[in-house]
Amino acid sequence: MNKVLLIGRLTKDCELKQIGEEGNLLINFTIAVQRSYVNNKGEREADFIPVSYWRKSAESLAPNLTKGRLVSILGRINVRSYTNANDEKRYITQVVAEQINFMEHNRADEEAK
Repeated sequence: MNKVLLIGRLTKDCELKQIGEEGNLLINFTIAVQRSYVNNKGEREADFIPVSYWRKSAESLAPNLTKGRLVSILGRINVRSYTNANDEKRYITQVVAEQINFMEHNRADEEAK
């Protein structure tokens, strides 16, 4: 079984793209997920994890996926490879999100009230 659950903050606003002739919507973003321990300097480190989301609701989610937003991601790990211009094989590991949940209210929403 390939399932992953992450909670973290977006490192920048998401990118919304249309892919292929059918114009399928794709959201790409990276979340910073804090580690559960501190390093030898007493600092908490984070992992920066790339996430893709291919669902129909991508267009309505995109405006809310902004830098600093705390989200939970339920999805699967995807590893793919390609050959670069120097004929070297490269690998990309990312999470393909199946579900995105907002863990807190958007600050802009709160200020508008």
